[in-house]
Formats: sequence, structure tokens, C-alpha cells
Amino acid sequence: MALQTGCSEELTWRAVDHLIASEYPDTPSLSTDSLAARLAARSSSRPVLLDARSPEEYAVSHLPGARRVDPSADAYPALDTLALDATIVVYCSVGYRSAGVVQALQTQGFSRVYNLKGSIFRWANEGRPVVRDGEQVFAVHPYDATWGQLLTDSLHVDQAPENGTL
Repeated sequence: MALQTGCSEELTWRAVDHLIASEYPDTPSLSTDSLAARLAARSSSRPVLLDARSPEEYAVSHLPGARRVDPSADAYPALDTLALDATIVVYCSVGYRSAGVVQALQTQGFSRVYNLKGSIFRWANEGRPVVRDGEQVFAVHPYDATWGQLLTDSLHVDQAPENGTL
């Protein structure tokens, strides 16, 4: 299913959500509101955040504390020390690549792994913080011209920053 150019944002997000649900029907998701609440809670049960985007996308910005993983990897050795019941939230641009990572992690035995619904685009569109080098920024890599339509125009960055600046 391709995104339809010219659709309202609601219809386009609906199409993305439908695509993800049809390709990954058994992938549990977590809303941006729920993740924000979990991150704000002062408990020791903070979820592990995994960014399933390219190094170039991650370099522009990511959620605070997120670790980047390769969405096409078959295994994630960096997670070998995590308990299989650790809470893990995976995101990408809109949720498609991260849904695949969630499915792979479930296959590896992780039982509390979630796809962030709307991923970093929805998170940033809602005004939630993204960082680069530990500092909050107001920029997100738009992935490409089609998917980037879901990202608020003022947040668009077309390439990774050089020397930490845009």
C-alpha cells in the first residue's frame, strides 16, 4: 500500500496504521501519550528505547536515551544482557520498520516489546522532545519526500548535521 498524496493528515495516518496492522498483526503498540507517561514516571521500570532508523536519521535527532539498532538485523547482540521480560519500546519514522524489529524481538523471546504508534514523527509533531548529542533540537530526518509528508514542515531536515550543527 502506498501513501496517497493529497490526503488529509488523518487519512494518511490511518493508511499507515492500516498498513502496519496488516503486515504485522501481532505486534503490540504503545501510544506516544503512554510512552511519555512512562518516561515521566520516577520509577526504576523505565523502558528501553530502540531507534530502528538509519545512522543518518539517528544523527539528526532521536528520543532521549534511545539506542540505535539496525532494522534489517537478524539478531541484536547489544540486548543480550536484557531480561526477556524487560519493557522495550521500538520506533522508527512512522512505525513500519520498528514493527519488524518488534516482531523479531518477540521471536527471540522478549515478551514486553512494543511498537511506538506513529513513531518519532508523531512524537515530534506533538511537541515532545528529541535530542542530538544530548541537547534538545527541533528537527527530525523526514526519511523521504513521501513519508516526510507526515512530519510537520518546520521539523524537516534533509541531511545529517555536520559537526553537530544544521
